[in-house]
Amino acid sequence: MSQRTPSDPRCVAVVGATGAVGEVVLRLLAERSFPVGELRALASERSAGTTVSFAGRDVEVQEAKPEAFDGVDFAFFAATGSLSKGLAPEVARRGGVAIDKSSTWRLNDEVPLVVPEINPDDLDKHKGIVSCPNCTTIGFVMALEPIRRVAGVRSVVVTTLQAVSGSGKPGLEELARQKAEVGRGDAPVPDFYPTPIVDNVLPLCETFRDDGYSTEEVKLLHETRKILADDVDVSMTCVRVPVPVGHSATMLIETERPLTPEAARAALAAFPGVAVVDDPAHNGFPTARDVEGRDEVLVGRIRKDLGSDRLWIWQVSDNLRKGAATNAIQIAEEMVRRGLK
Repeated sequence: MSQRTPSDPRCVAVVGATGAVGEVVLRLLAERSFPVGELRALASERSAGTTVSFAGRDVEVQEAKPEAFDGVDFAFFAATGSLSKGLAPEVARRGGVAIDKSSTWRLNDEVPLVVPEINPDDLDKHKGIVSCPNCTTIGFVMALEPIRRVAGVRSVVVTTLQAVSGSGKPGLEELARQKAEVGRGDAPVPDFYPTPIVDNVLPLCETFRDDGYSTEEVKLLHETRKILADDVDVSMTCVRVPVPVGHSATMLIETERPLTPEAARAALAAFPGVAVVDDPAHNGFPTARDVEGRDEVLVGRIRKDLGSDRLWIWQVSDNLRKGAATNAIQIAEEMVRRGLK
């Protein structure tokens, strides 16, 4: 059988099609003209029978179970880790490629963890499952890698400010409900988060471990090292903020070789998928509001630390797009270009 061309139609499944990230995956598949010949919208049993929109038409949601992946080329997993753990191997077994957004496979030595602008060659080693990094990690490494390539990186101290959509629809719904409660003059009632998120800042993303770090913080450390194939020191604090979409981070970077802010700006501006917004004379800097709906990672506030040769960088990215759906689709696009599927 002859090799398929990049434009040949593929059978595509989206697992978690009714969720926050799944909805964006469906929208971006159409926006980016991915060669979808057949679209299968999949979710848990309780969502089966509902419909989702794809390319201007309604598609009925089916239950995600092994036989749903017969003949599938790419299966985008934007659902719970338990679904991915059970079903991603079924996709691979049937000859397809599972591109998973959960944390289930990220640190598995047999599974590539890929940001296409940074480590696309890792896709050549896939065995039917490819992992998409955490939404926080993607924006972080996209801002870090241009610096690392020109000057090396010894260490980074990073504090993230993460939107509630990073928790999925429950986070968005909780913020909206608490805004309404405050608007009525009522006290906001926490349910999904341990304390009110509206008009507040929570120094916790996900759950705490016994060592006092959150699970989100540890992901940022280990995923960064795997993507970069570098044991760079990362000191991290992850914070949840009352913003619907857009993860931000402030980064203090120690390079191996001296790097001026001007050289850093040039390296960042030249890197694919990164845009520099850095004009302090006119209050020019990127914000979460600016990045919503965009695929670029925006960087600004690039300056030398007053007490050392380290560099400060401010970074913002849309956690639902480049932090999740866009990166996953870029992985599939790169695999098609390489003739891997």
